[in-house]
Amino acid sequence: MLDNDCLDKIIERLKAIEDELCSGMASGDSLIQLSRDYAELSPIVEMINCVREYEANLNDLQEVLDDPSTDQEVLELAEEELPNLTKKLFASRQELAVMLIPKDEADEGNAILEIRAGTGGSEASLFVGDLFRMYSRYAQLQGWKVEIISDLPGEIGGNKEIIAEVSGRRVFHKLKFESGVHRVQRVPLTEASGRIHTSAATVAVLPEAKDTEIELNQSDLRFDTYRASGAGGQHVNKTDSAVRITHLPTGMAVAVQQERSQHSNKEKALKLLHAKLCEMEREKLQSDRATDRKSQVGSGDRSERIRTYNFPQGRVTDHRINLTWYKLNQIMLGEGLFEVIDALDLDHQAKLLAAKASGDR
Repeated sequence: MLDNDCLDKIIERLKAIEDELCSGMASGDSLIQLSRDYAELSPIVEMINCVREYEANLNDLQEVLDDPSTDQEVLELAEEELPNLTKKLFASRQELAVMLIPKDEADEGNAILEIRAGTGGSEASLFVGDLFRMYSRYAQLQGWKVEIISDLPGEIGGNKEIIAEVSGRRVFHKLKFESGVHRVQRVPLTEASGRIHTSAATVAVLPEAKDTEIELNQSDLRFDTYRASGAGGQHVNKTDSAVRITHLPTGMAVAVQQERSQHSNKEKALKLLHAKLCEMEREKLQSDRATDRKSQVGSGDRSERIRTYNFPQGRVTDHRINLTWYKLNQIMLGEGLFEVIDALDLDHQAKLLAAKASGDR
């Protein structure tokens, strides 16, 4: 049941923000925060007003139905409108309840995307490359920016591992549902007899750390440089441009060799290490949040899959919500991924709403 006092306070808060913005007194960080709060509260207040309008209309309709002096023709129209109005009110209340569920602050920000080859050898590496292209295209369609932090090429193509920063609006909110083991069933390029193989890749999505979340002390870090390996022609193996940073208190280490400049690699490595350490700290404070990389991806075994991409049948199945899409090509191109992620988001919201309703009782 929606608390009217709480709804009134939200409306009052939006009015106060509007007054402050119109006064012209806010500036700098204060103006930015007020603008964000306004953008967040405006659709909620709009939905509150919509719910209350439906409630008022339903009350008026009920009075007409309860009035013995109501004309028969008017009564019939009211009886006909009652189910439709009741349905609209129920849907609006449900939508408002979802909007009022506390948001994860990390949802609004950027994310670190990690994709690694699991079981399946070279075919798993090829699949990692396919997944990264899928997410890159999806990000492009969203208007996001993708910047590779680390890339370990596969032996015959693809990637044994690729780590990238994805920046834009609500990146983590969308991509967090992709964490887990992704299984692929297809005939590998290396298979001469045409047999279908099953391979796997692991995906982990971490919210990008904010500078204020955790402080990196230089005394806790060990920096090692070495020569980059892999494709790159004359620029590879000429200088010690690759950087490895080890966080001594935890033993966590990250390595980046993507850029030709040691300075650029160091900057990317620090950002990646920062994100990982902040995620570790969040896990300690919030044990029920399933963002631990091990819980996201398990061991990388095929049996732990969250999603299966079956190329011979042209289908993609997400095992968490038991849905199958027969549009594998569109999904691998990133265009069909919208439908998959939206379905996961809707399922997530439904579970939050059910949990909230259970708690209210």
